[in-house]
Amino acid sequence: MAKKAKNELIFLPLGGCGEIGMNLNLYGFGPVNNRKWIIVDIGVTFGSADTPGVEIIMPNIDFILSIKSNLLGIILTHAHEDHMGALARLWPQLRCPVYATPFTMYLVKDRLSEFNLLDLVELNTIELKSKFNLGPFAFEFINMTHSIAEPNALAIKTELGTILHTGDWKIDEHPQIGEPIDSKSLRHLGESGVLAMVCDSTNVFSEGFSGSEQNVRKELVKLVGEYPNVGISIASFASNIARLESVMIAAKLNGRSVCLVGRSMKRMAGAAKSIGMLSGIDQFITEDEANAISASHVLYLCTGSQGESRAALSRIANHEHRNVKFHKGDVVIFSSKVIPGNEVNIYALQNKLAEEGVEIVTEKMRNIHVSGHPCREELKKMYEWVRPIVSIPVHGERRHLIEHSKLSKLLGVKHSVAPKNGEMYKITKNGVEVIDVVTSGRLHQDGLFIVSDDDSGLRERRKIAYSGHISVSLVYNANGKILSGPEPRAVGIATGHNGNLVESLLDGVSDVAELTFNSLSYNTYKDEDLLEEKLVSKIKRYVKDITGKRTQVEVIVHKVV
Repeated sequence: MAKKAKNELIFLPLGGCGEIGMNLNLYGFGPVNNRKWIIVDIGVTFGSADTPGVEIIMPNIDFILSIKSNLLGIILTHAHEDHMGALARLWPQLRCPVYATPFTMYLVKDRLSEFNLLDLVELNTIELKSKFNLGPFAFEFINMTHSIAEPNALAIKTELGTILHTGDWKIDEHPQIGEPIDSKSLRHLGESGVLAMVCDSTNVFSEGFSGSEQNVRKELVKLVGEYPNVGISIASFASNIARLESVMIAAKLNGRSVCLVGRSMKRMAGAAKSIGMLSGIDQFITEDEANAISASHVLYLCTGSQGESRAALSRIANHEHRNVKFHKGDVVIFSSKVIPGNEVNIYALQNKLAEEGVEIVTEKMRNIHVSGHPCREELKKMYEWVRPIVSIPVHGERRHLIEHSKLSKLLGVKHSVAPKNGEMYKITKNGVEVIDVVTSGRLHQDGLFIVSDDDSGLRERRKIAYSGHISVSLVYNANGKILSGPEPRAVGIATGHNGNLVESLLDGVSDVAELTFNSLSYNTYKDEDLLEEKLVSKIKRYVKDITGKRTQVEVIVHKVV
Protein backbone atom coordinates (compact mmCIF):
# COMPACT_ATOMS: atom_id res chain seq x y z
CA MET A 1 0.00 0.00 0.00
CA ALA A 2 1.31 3.46 -0.94
CA LYS A 3 2.41 5.58 1.98
CA LYS A 4 0.11 8.54 2.60
CA ALA A 5 1.79 11.89 1.92
CA LYS A 6 2.41 13.98 5.02
CA ASN A 7 0.77 17.32 5.63
CA GLU A 8 3.10 20.32 5.74
CA LEU A 9 2.65 23.90 6.98
CA ILE A 10 4.11 26.41 4.54
CA PHE A 11 4.93 30.13 4.54
CA LEU A 12 5.74 31.87 1.28
CA PRO A 13 6.27 35.66 0.99
CA LEU A 14 5.97 37.17 -2.48
CA GLY A 15 6.22 40.79 -1.33
CA GLY A 16 7.23 42.75 1.76
CA CYS A 17 10.49 40.94 2.53
CA GLY A 18 13.52 43.02 1.63
CA GLU A 19 11.29 46.09 1.21
CA ILE A 20 8.77 48.15 3.16
CA GLY A 21 5.53 47.92 1.23
CA MET A 22 3.94 45.64 -1.39
CA ASN A 23 3.05 42.96 1.17
CA LEU A 24 1.79 39.60 -0.07
CA ASN A 25 2.07 36.43 1.99
CA LEU A 26 0.90 32.89 1.27
CA TYR A 27 0.19 30.15 3.78
CA GLY A 28 -0.16 26.58 2.60
CA PHE A 29 -1.28 23.39 4.32
CA GLY A 30 -1.43 19.80 3.13
CA PRO A 31 0.67 17.27 1.25
CA VAL A 32 3.04 18.58 -1.41
CA ASN A 33 0.80 17.53 -4.31
CA ASN A 34 -2.43 18.94 -2.89
CA ARG A 35 -1.77 21.93 -0.64
CA LYS A 36 -4.54 24.38 0.14
CA TRP A 37 -3.47 28.02 0.11
CA ILE A 38 -4.60 31.35 1.49
CA ILE A 39 -3.27 34.84 0.75
CA VAL A 40 -2.76 37.29 3.60
CA ASP A 41 -2.65 40.87 2.25
CA ILE A 42 -2.06 41.91 -1.34
CA GLY A 43 -0.47 45.34 -1.45
CA VAL A 44 1.33 47.79 -3.68
CA THR A 45 4.33 50.05 -3.59
CA PHE A 46 4.82 53.16 -5.66
CA GLY A 47 6.94 54.09 -8.64
CA SER A 48 10.06 56.23 -8.48
CA ALA A 49 12.58 57.89 -10.76
CA ASP A 50 13.79 54.39 -11.65
CA THR A 51 10.36 53.49 -13.07
CA PRO A 52 9.42 56.39 -15.37
CA GLY A 53 5.74 56.32 -16.33
CA VAL A 54 4.90 53.73 -13.66
CA GLU A 55 3.05 54.82 -10.51
CA ILE A 56 1.86 51.49 -9.06
CA ILE A 57 4.01 48.37 -8.51
CA MET A 58 2.65 44.99 -7.35
CA PRO A 59 4.05 41.55 -6.50
CA ASN A 60 4.51 39.00 -9.26
CA ILE A 61 1.74 36.38 -8.89
CA ASP A 62 2.91 33.72 -11.39
CA PHE A 63 3.22 31.15 -8.61
CA ILE A 64 -0.28 31.88 -7.29
CA LEU A 65 -1.72 31.36 -10.76
CA SER A 66 -0.04 27.94 -10.84
CA ILE A 67 -1.91 26.87 -7.65
CA LYS A 68 -5.07 28.85 -8.32
CA SER A 69 -7.37 25.81 -8.15
CA ASN A 70 -6.30 25.30 -4.50
CA LEU A 71 -6.55 28.97 -3.51
CA LEU A 72 -9.18 29.39 -0.78
CA GLY A 73 -9.25 33.15 -0.41
CA ILE A 74 -7.59 36.48 0.33
CA ILE A 75 -7.61 37.78 3.92
CA LEU A 76 -6.78 41.44 4.56
CA THR A 77 -5.33 42.52 7.90
CA HIS A 78 -6.05 46.23 7.35
CA ALA A 79 -6.70 48.88 4.71
CA HIS A 80 -3.34 50.48 4.00
CA GLU A 81 -2.44 50.51 0.31
CA ASP A 82 0.71 48.47 0.89
CA HIS A 83 -1.55 45.68 2.22
CA MET A 84 -4.66 45.86 0.02
CA GLY A 85 -3.89 48.20 -2.89
CA ALA A 86 -3.29 45.43 -5.45
CA LEU A 87 -6.54 43.60 -4.78
CA ALA A 88 -8.69 45.21 -7.48
CA ARG A 89 -5.86 45.12 -10.02
CA LEU A 90 -4.96 41.45 -9.53
CA TRP A 91 -8.28 39.90 -8.54
CA PRO A 92 -9.43 39.30 -12.16
CA GLN A 93 -6.59 36.77 -12.45
CA LEU A 94 -7.14 35.21 -9.00
CA ARG A 95 -10.96 35.14 -8.74
CA CYS A 96 -11.28 33.97 -5.14
CA PRO A 97 -13.27 35.14 -2.08
CA VAL A 98 -12.08 38.11 -0.02
CA TYR A 99 -12.30 38.45 3.78
CA ALA A 100 -11.90 41.67 5.81
CA THR A 101 -13.29 43.58 8.79
CA PRO A 102 -15.92 46.33 8.20
CA PHE A 103 -13.71 49.41 7.77
CA THR A 104 -11.33 47.62 5.41
CA MET A 105 -14.26 46.10 3.52
CA TYR A 106 -15.81 49.53 2.96
CA LEU A 107 -12.61 50.64 1.23
CA VAL A 108 -12.35 47.34 -0.67
CA LYS A 109 -15.82 47.91 -2.08
CA ASP A 110 -14.97 51.48 -3.00
CA ARG A 111 -11.87 50.36 -4.89
CA LEU A 112 -13.61 47.43 -6.60
CA SER A 113 -16.31 49.83 -7.78
CA GLU A 114 -13.65 51.94 -9.48
CA PHE A 115 -12.62 48.85 -11.45
CA ASN A 116 -16.21 47.72 -12.16
CA LEU A 117 -15.62 44.52 -10.18
CA LEU A 118 -17.92 44.97 -7.19
CA ASP A 119 -20.63 42.61 -8.45
CA LEU A 120 -18.13 39.90 -9.38
CA VAL A 121 -16.16 39.43 -6.16
CA GLU A 122 -17.36 37.26 -3.28
CA LEU A 123 -16.91 39.58 -0.28
CA ASN A 124 -17.08 38.33 3.31
CA THR A 125 -17.22 40.95 6.07
CA ILE A 126 -15.77 39.52 9.28
CA GLU A 127 -16.61 41.32 12.52
CA LEU A 128 -13.79 42.38 14.82
CA LYS A 129 -12.45 39.64 17.11
CA SER A 130 -14.30 36.99 15.09
CA LYS A 131 -13.31 33.47 14.14
CA PHE A 132 -13.91 31.68 10.83
CA ASN A 133 -12.71 28.63 8.94
CA LEU A 134 -11.38 28.06 5.44
CA GLY A 135 -10.52 24.48 4.47
CA PRO A 136 -7.84 23.18 6.85
CA PHE A 137 -7.31 26.64 8.39
CA ALA A 138 -9.07 28.18 11.39
CA PHE A 139 -8.68 31.94 11.70
CA GLU A 140 -9.12 34.48 14.47
CA PHE A 141 -8.84 38.25 14.11
CA ILE A 142 -7.06 39.83 17.08
CA ASN A 143 -7.35 43.58 17.66
CA MET A 144 -4.11 45.53 17.27
CA THR A 145 -3.24 49.24 17.25
CA HIS A 146 -1.72 50.96 14.24
CA SER A 147 -2.06 54.18 12.22
CA ILE A 148 -5.34 53.15 10.61
CA ALA A 149 -8.70 51.93 11.87
CA GLU A 150 -9.28 48.23 12.54
CA PRO A 151 -5.76 46.79 12.28
CA ASN A 152 -5.77 43.06 12.92
CA ALA A 153 -3.37 40.31 13.71
CA LEU A 154 -4.40 36.96 12.30
CA ALA A 155 -4.10 33.75 14.31
CA ILE A 156 -3.86 30.91 11.79
CA LYS A 157 -4.57 27.55 13.39
CA THR A 158 -3.86 24.16 11.81
CA GLU A 159 -3.43 20.62 13.07
CA LEU A 160 0.35 21.17 12.83
CA GLY A 161 0.37 24.31 14.96
CA THR A 162 -0.64 27.96 15.20
CA ILE A 163 0.95 30.87 13.36
CA LEU A 164 0.43 34.46 14.49
CA HIS A 165 0.61 36.88 11.57
CA THR A 166 0.82 40.27 13.30
CA GLY A 167 0.16 42.54 10.33
CA ASP A 168 1.21 46.14 11.04
CA TRP A 169 1.01 47.06 14.70
CA LYS A 170 2.29 49.01 17.67
CA ILE A 171 1.42 49.13 21.36
CA ASP A 172 -0.77 52.16 22.06
CA GLU A 173 -2.67 52.12 25.34
CA HIS A 174 -4.58 55.25 24.25
CA PRO A 175 -5.16 54.93 20.50
CA GLN A 176 -8.03 57.48 20.35
CA ILE A 177 -9.83 55.42 17.68
CA GLY A 178 -10.73 51.80 18.41
CA GLU A 179 -9.66 49.67 21.34
CA PRO A 180 -6.12 49.23 22.70
CA ILE A 181 -4.10 46.25 21.53
CA ASP A 182 -5.68 43.00 22.73
CA SER A 183 -2.77 41.85 24.86
CA LYS A 184 -5.04 39.42 26.72
CA SER A 185 -5.78 37.42 23.56
CA LEU A 186 -2.12 37.54 22.54
CA ARG A 187 -1.04 36.21 25.94
CA HIS A 188 -3.71 33.53 25.79
CA LEU A 189 -2.45 32.51 22.37
CA GLY A 190 1.08 32.31 23.74
CA GLU A 191 -0.05 30.16 26.65
CA SER A 192 -1.80 27.80 24.23
CA GLY A 193 1.37 27.50 22.18
CA VAL A 194 2.44 29.39 19.06
CA LEU A 195 4.51 27.57 16.48
CA ALA A 196 5.60 30.68 14.57
CA MET A 197 5.15 34.44 14.61
CA VAL A 198 5.35 36.40 11.36
CA CYS A 199 6.02 39.92 12.58
CA ASP A 200 6.44 43.57 11.51
CA SER A 201 10.09 44.72 11.43
CA THR A 202 9.82 48.38 10.36
CA ASN A 203 11.18 50.04 13.53
CA VAL A 204 13.49 47.31 14.78
CA PHE A 205 16.41 49.77 14.90
CA SER A 206 14.45 52.31 17.00
CA GLU A 207 14.84 52.05 20.77
CA GLY A 208 12.00 52.50 23.23
CA PHE A 209 8.32 52.85 22.32
CA SER A 210 6.68 54.44 19.30
CA GLY A 211 4.45 56.77 21.34
CA SER A 212 0.72 57.33 21.66
CA GLU A 213 -1.81 59.16 19.51
CA GLN A 214 -3.12 60.66 22.76
CA ASN A 215 0.00 62.82 23.09
CA VAL A 216 -0.22 63.89 19.45
CA ARG A 217 -3.82 64.99 20.01
CA LYS A 218 -2.85 67.13 23.00
CA GLU A 219 -0.02 68.76 21.06
CA LEU A 220 -2.19 69.50 18.02
CA VAL A 221 -4.80 71.20 20.21
CA LYS A 222 -2.07 73.34 21.74
CA LEU A 223 -0.33 74.07 18.44
CA VAL A 224 -3.44 75.17 16.54
CA GLY A 225 -4.24 77.53 19.43
CA GLU A 226 -0.90 79.28 18.98
CA TYR A 227 -1.98 80.69 15.59
CA PRO A 228 -5.36 82.35 16.26
CA ASN A 229 -5.49 84.89 13.42
CA VAL A 230 -3.98 83.17 10.36
CA GLY A 231 -4.90 80.42 7.94
CA ILE A 232 -3.90 76.93 9.06
CA SER A 233 -3.54 73.76 7.00
CA ILE A 234 -2.52 70.36 8.32
CA ALA A 235 -1.07 67.66 6.08
CA SER A 236 -1.34 64.08 7.29
CA PHE A 237 -1.78 60.53 6.07
CA ALA A 238 -5.41 60.25 5.03
CA SER A 239 -5.71 56.72 6.41
CA ASN A 240 -4.91 57.79 9.98
CA ILE A 241 -8.47 58.20 11.25
CA ALA A 242 -7.33 58.89 14.82
CA ARG A 243 -5.23 61.78 13.49
CA LEU A 244 -8.17 63.05 11.47
CA GLU A 245 -10.30 63.06 14.63
CA SER A 246 -7.52 64.80 16.55
CA VAL A 247 -7.44 67.56 13.92
CA MET A 248 -11.22 67.92 14.19
CA ILE A 249 -10.98 68.24 17.97
CA ALA A 250 -8.08 70.70 17.74
CA ALA A 251 -10.11 72.79 15.30
CA LYS A 252 -13.27 72.77 17.40
CA LEU A 253 -11.47 73.72 20.62
CA ASN A 254 -9.87 76.63 18.78
CA GLY A 255 -12.97 77.95 17.03
CA ARG A 256 -12.30 76.54 13.58
CA SER A 257 -14.21 74.34 11.14
CA VAL A 258 -12.45 71.55 9.24
CA CYS A 259 -12.43 71.45 5.45
CA LEU A 260 -11.13 68.24 3.86
CA VAL A 261 -8.99 68.81 0.75
CA GLY A 262 -8.04 65.82 -1.38
CA ARG A 263 -9.96 62.82 -2.63
CA SER A 264 -8.40 60.25 -0.28
CA MET A 265 -9.17 62.42 2.77
CA LYS A 266 -12.84 62.45 1.82
CA ARG A 267 -12.77 58.74 1.00
CA MET A 268 -11.26 57.77 4.35
CA ALA A 269 -13.61 60.04 6.28
CA GLY A 270 -16.55 58.39 4.50
CA ALA A 271 -15.24 54.94 5.41
CA ALA A 272 -14.86 55.95 9.07
CA LYS A 273 -18.34 57.43 9.28
CA SER A 274 -19.81 54.31 7.67
CA ILE A 275 -18.87 52.25 10.72
CA GLY A 276 -19.76 54.84 13.34
CA MET A 277 -16.44 56.63 13.79
CA LEU A 278 -16.02 60.43 13.87
CA SER A 279 -19.43 60.81 15.52
CA GLY A 280 -20.20 63.54 18.03
CA ILE A 281 -17.84 66.02 16.34
CA ASP A 282 -18.78 68.93 14.09
CA GLN A 283 -19.37 68.10 10.43
CA PHE A 284 -16.85 69.06 7.79
CA ILE A 285 -17.43 72.15 5.70
CA THR A 286 -17.05 72.30 1.92
CA GLU A 287 -14.37 74.28 0.11
CA ASP A 288 -17.00 76.80 -1.01
CA GLU A 289 -18.19 77.22 2.57
CA ALA A 290 -14.60 77.68 3.73
CA ASN A 291 -14.09 80.44 1.18
CA ALA A 292 -17.12 82.27 2.51
CA ILE A 293 -15.78 82.70 6.06
CA SER A 294 -12.64 84.17 7.58
CA ALA A 295 -9.46 82.08 7.23
CA SER A 296 -9.00 82.35 10.99
CA HIS A 297 -12.09 80.17 11.43
CA VAL A 298 -11.06 77.42 8.99
CA LEU A 299 -8.63 74.53 9.27
CA TYR A 300 -7.78 72.74 6.03
CA LEU A 301 -6.87 69.07 6.36
CA CYS A 302 -4.94 68.14 3.22
CA THR A 303 -3.49 65.15 1.44
CA GLY A 304 0.07 65.38 0.14
CA SER A 305 2.29 65.19 3.22
CA GLN A 306 4.86 63.27 1.15
CA GLY A 307 5.12 65.93 -1.53
CA GLU A 308 3.08 64.01 -4.11
CA SER A 309 2.77 66.23 -7.18
CA ARG A 310 -0.95 65.72 -7.75
CA ALA A 311 -2.02 65.68 -4.09
CA ALA A 312 -3.87 68.62 -2.60
CA LEU A 313 -0.99 70.29 -0.78
CA SER A 314 1.28 70.48 -3.83
CA ARG A 315 -1.54 71.76 -6.03
CA ILE A 316 -2.31 74.51 -3.52
CA ALA A 317 1.37 75.44 -3.20
CA ASN A 318 1.66 75.62 -7.01
CA HIS A 319 -1.48 77.79 -7.31
CA GLU A 320 -3.25 75.00 -9.20
CA HIS A 321 -6.10 74.34 -6.77
CA ARG A 322 -9.50 75.70 -7.78
CA ASN A 323 -10.67 76.77 -4.33
CA VAL A 324 -7.87 76.81 -1.76
CA LYS A 325 -5.02 79.32 -1.65
CA PHE A 326 -2.20 80.00 0.79
CA HIS A 327 -1.22 83.54 1.82
CA LYS A 328 1.85 85.04 3.42
CA GLY A 329 1.75 84.37 7.15
CA ASP A 330 -0.34 81.19 6.87
CA VAL A 331 0.85 78.03 8.63
CA VAL A 332 1.19 74.52 7.21
CA ILE A 333 1.62 71.76 9.78
CA PHE A 334 3.11 68.44 8.63
CA SER A 335 1.59 65.91 11.05
CA SER A 336 3.50 63.07 9.41
CA LYS A 337 6.97 61.64 9.00
CA VAL A 338 9.26 61.74 5.99
CA ILE A 339 9.03 58.32 4.37
CA PRO A 340 12.49 57.31 3.04
CA GLY A 341 12.65 57.99 -0.68
CA ASN A 342 10.30 60.98 -0.52
CA GLU A 343 12.81 63.48 0.85
CA VAL A 344 13.39 65.35 -2.41
CA ASN A 345 9.68 65.88 -3.09
CA ILE A 346 8.87 66.88 0.49
CA TYR A 347 11.71 69.38 0.83
CA ALA A 348 10.93 70.86 -2.58
CA LEU A 349 7.33 71.40 -1.45
CA GLN A 350 8.40 72.91 1.87
CA ASN A 351 10.84 75.23 0.11
CA LYS A 352 8.06 76.34 -2.21
CA LEU A 353 5.83 77.11 0.76
CA ALA A 354 8.61 78.99 2.54
CA GLU A 355 9.22 81.07 -0.58
CA GLU A 356 5.54 82.09 -0.46
CA GLY A 357 5.94 83.27 3.13
CA VAL A 358 4.14 80.28 4.67
CA GLU A 359 5.37 79.09 8.08
CA ILE A 360 6.12 75.36 8.26
CA VAL A 361 5.86 73.16 11.36
CA THR A 362 7.08 69.54 11.22
CA GLU A 363 7.28 66.57 13.57
CA LYS A 364 10.96 67.43 14.10
CA MET A 365 9.84 70.67 15.77
CA ARG A 366 6.80 69.50 17.72
CA ASN A 367 5.37 66.20 18.96
CA ILE A 368 2.76 65.99 16.19
CA HIS A 369 3.41 62.52 14.79
CA VAL A 370 4.05 59.02 16.10
CA SER A 371 4.89 55.90 14.12
CA GLY A 372 2.38 53.14 13.58
CA HIS A 373 5.01 50.41 13.89
CA PRO A 374 6.67 48.78 16.92
CA CYS A 375 10.00 49.93 18.29
CA ARG A 376 12.32 47.54 20.11
CA GLU A 377 10.60 47.67 23.50
CA GLU A 378 7.27 46.90 21.86
CA LEU A 379 8.79 43.98 19.98
CA LYS A 380 10.16 42.67 23.26
CA LYS A 381 6.66 42.87 24.78
CA MET A 382 5.15 40.98 21.85
CA TYR A 383 7.69 38.17 22.14
CA GLU A 384 7.06 38.06 25.89
CA TRP A 385 3.33 37.62 25.26
CA VAL A 386 3.41 35.19 22.32
CA ARG A 387 6.56 33.12 22.98
CA PRO A 388 6.77 31.54 19.50
CA ILE A 389 9.04 28.61 18.70
CA VAL A 390 9.90 30.18 15.34
CA SER A 391 10.33 33.86 14.47
CA ILE A 392 9.79 35.02 10.88
CA PRO A 393 10.37 38.78 10.50
CA VAL A 394 8.64 40.49 7.56
CA HIS A 395 7.75 44.06 6.49
CA GLY A 396 11.25 45.45 6.23
CA GLU A 397 14.37 45.89 4.17
CA ARG A 398 17.02 43.21 4.34
CA ARG A 399 18.83 44.92 7.23
CA HIS A 400 15.57 45.16 9.21
CA LEU A 401 14.81 41.47 8.83
CA ILE A 402 18.32 40.39 9.81
CA GLU A 403 18.30 42.65 12.89
CA HIS A 404 14.82 41.45 13.89
CA SER A 405 15.96 37.85 13.56
CA LYS A 406 18.93 38.57 15.84
CA LEU A 407 16.68 40.30 18.37
CA SER A 408 14.28 37.35 18.48
CA LYS A 409 17.17 35.02 19.33
CA LEU A 410 18.22 37.35 22.16
CA LEU A 411 14.64 37.15 23.43
CA GLY A 412 14.78 33.36 23.68
CA VAL A 413 13.21 32.25 20.40
CA LYS A 414 14.67 28.89 19.37
CA HIS A 415 14.50 29.28 15.60
CA SER A 416 14.49 32.32 13.34
CA VAL A 417 14.93 33.16 9.68
CA ALA A 418 15.22 36.41 7.71
CA PRO A 419 13.07 35.45 4.70
CA LYS A 420 13.34 36.54 1.08
CA ASN A 421 10.52 36.98 -1.38
CA GLY A 422 10.01 33.78 -3.35
CA GLU A 423 11.54 31.45 -0.75
CA MET A 424 9.09 28.75 0.36
CA TYR A 425 9.48 27.76 4.02
CA LYS A 426 8.30 24.63 5.80
CA ILE A 427 7.58 25.37 9.46
CA THR A 428 7.86 22.67 12.12
CA LYS A 429 8.59 22.52 15.84
CA ASN A 430 12.16 21.69 14.88
CA GLY A 431 12.61 24.94 12.98
CA VAL A 432 12.07 26.48 9.58
CA GLU A 433 13.71 25.51 6.29
CA VAL A 434 13.62 26.59 2.66
CA ILE A 435 12.11 23.78 0.57
CA ASP A 436 11.67 25.62 -2.73
CA VAL A 437 12.24 28.93 -4.48
CA VAL A 438 9.43 30.17 -6.72
CA THR A 439 9.05 33.03 -9.17
CA SER A 440 8.83 36.40 -7.46
CA GLY A 441 9.49 39.97 -8.50
CA ARG A 442 7.32 42.88 -9.50
CA LEU A 443 4.47 43.79 -11.79
CA HIS A 444 4.20 47.36 -13.05
CA GLN A 445 0.96 49.19 -13.75
CA ASP A 446 1.87 50.92 -17.00
CA GLY A 447 -1.19 52.93 -17.99
CA LEU A 448 -3.97 50.42 -18.60
CA PHE A 449 -1.60 47.44 -18.73
CA ILE A 450 0.10 45.30 -16.10
CA VAL A 451 3.54 44.16 -17.22
CA SER A 452 6.48 42.38 -15.61
CA ASP A 453 9.41 44.35 -14.25
CA ASP A 454 11.71 42.92 -16.95
CA ASP A 455 9.44 44.05 -19.78
CA SER A 456 11.66 45.16 -22.68
CA GLY A 457 9.66 48.36 -23.18
CA LEU A 458 10.18 49.41 -19.55
CA ARG A 459 13.91 48.63 -19.80
CA GLU A 460 14.19 50.80 -22.90
CA ARG A 461 12.22 53.60 -21.24
CA ARG A 462 14.58 53.59 -18.26
CA LYS A 463 17.58 53.80 -20.58
CA ILE A 464 16.01 56.66 -22.53
CA ALA A 465 15.25 58.47 -19.27
CA TYR A 466 18.93 58.32 -18.30
CA SER A 467 20.68 58.79 -21.63
CA GLY A 468 18.23 59.90 -24.32
CA HIS A 469 17.40 58.46 -27.71
CA ILE A 470 18.63 59.06 -31.27
CA SER A 471 16.91 57.68 -34.34
CA VAL A 472 18.31 57.73 -37.87
CA SER A 473 16.40 57.00 -41.08
CA LEU A 474 17.97 56.24 -44.44
CA VAL A 475 16.61 55.24 -47.86
CA TYR A 476 18.86 53.63 -50.52
CA ASN A 477 18.55 51.68 -53.74
CA ALA A 478 19.73 48.26 -54.85
CA ASN A 479 22.99 49.75 -56.16
CA GLY A 480 23.96 51.05 -52.74
CA LYS A 481 23.19 54.68 -53.44
CA ILE A 482 21.62 56.83 -50.71
CA LEU A 483 18.34 58.32 -51.95
CA SER A 484 17.24 60.04 -48.73
CA GLY A 485 18.95 60.79 -45.44
CA PRO A 486 20.67 59.96 -43.22
CA GLU A 487 18.02 61.88 -41.23
CA PRO A 488 18.75 61.89 -37.46
CA ARG A 489 16.31 62.87 -34.70
CA ALA A 490 17.04 63.23 -30.96
CA VAL A 491 14.90 62.93 -27.82
CA GLY A 492 16.16 63.65 -24.31
CA ILE A 493 19.58 64.99 -25.36
CA ALA A 494 20.85 68.09 -23.56
CA THR A 495 20.63 71.20 -25.78
CA GLY A 496 23.59 73.05 -24.27
CA HIS A 497 23.81 76.68 -23.23
CA ASN A 498 22.99 78.15 -26.63
CA GLY A 499 21.03 75.22 -28.04
CA ASN A 500 23.77 74.15 -30.46
CA LEU A 501 24.79 70.90 -28.72
CA VAL A 502 22.05 68.73 -30.21
CA GLU A 503 22.37 70.30 -33.67
CA SER A 504 26.13 69.72 -33.72
CA LEU A 505 25.73 66.16 -32.43
CA LEU A 506 23.14 65.28 -35.06
CA ASP A 507 25.30 66.72 -37.83
CA GLY A 508 28.08 64.43 -36.67
CA VAL A 509 25.69 61.44 -36.46
CA SER A 510 24.59 62.10 -40.06
CA ASP A 511 28.20 62.22 -41.23
CA VAL A 512 29.10 58.99 -39.38
CA ALA A 513 26.07 57.21 -40.79
CA GLU A 514 26.86 58.29 -44.36
CA LEU A 515 30.56 57.42 -44.13
CA THR A 516 29.76 54.04 -42.56
CA PHE A 517 27.15 53.26 -45.22
CA ASN A 518 29.54 54.14 -48.06
CA SER A 519 32.28 51.95 -46.56
CA LEU A 520 30.19 48.77 -46.46
CA SER A 521 30.19 45.95 -49.00
CA TYR A 522 27.51 45.18 -51.56
CA ASN A 523 26.52 42.05 -49.58
CA THR A 524 25.78 44.22 -46.53
CA TYR A 525 23.41 46.41 -48.56
CA LYS A 526 21.37 43.31 -49.43
CA ASP A 527 20.70 42.54 -45.74
CA GLU A 528 18.78 45.40 -44.14
CA ASP A 529 19.05 43.94 -40.61
CA LEU A 530 22.82 43.60 -40.92
CA LEU A 531 23.06 47.12 -42.34
CA GLU A 532 21.11 48.55 -39.42
CA GLU A 533 23.30 46.67 -36.96
CA LYS A 534 26.51 48.08 -38.49
CA LEU A 535 25.17 51.63 -38.47
CA VAL A 536 23.91 51.41 -34.90
CA SER A 537 27.31 50.18 -33.69
CA LYS A 538 29.22 53.04 -35.33
CA ILE A 539 26.75 55.73 -34.26
CA LYS A 540 26.65 54.52 -30.65
CA ARG A 541 30.44 54.65 -30.46
CA TYR A 542 30.49 58.17 -31.91
CA VAL A 543 27.78 59.47 -29.54
CA LYS A 544 29.56 57.92 -26.53
CA ASP A 545 32.83 59.66 -27.54
CA ILE A 546 31.10 63.02 -27.90
CA THR A 547 28.67 62.97 -24.95
CA GLY A 548 30.08 60.37 -22.56
CA LYS A 549 26.63 58.68 -22.44
CA ARG A 550 25.41 55.33 -23.73
CA THR A 551 22.50 56.81 -25.66
CA GLN A 552 19.85 54.56 -27.15
CA VAL A 553 20.29 54.50 -30.93
CA GLU A 554 17.78 53.24 -33.46
CA VAL A 555 18.45 53.06 -37.22
CA ILE A 556 15.72 52.43 -39.77
CA VAL A 557 16.80 51.71 -43.34
CA HIS A 558 14.64 51.07 -46.37
CA LYS A 559 15.84 49.69 -49.69
CA VAL A 560 13.98 50.83 -52.79
CA VAL A 561 13.88 48.08 -55.41
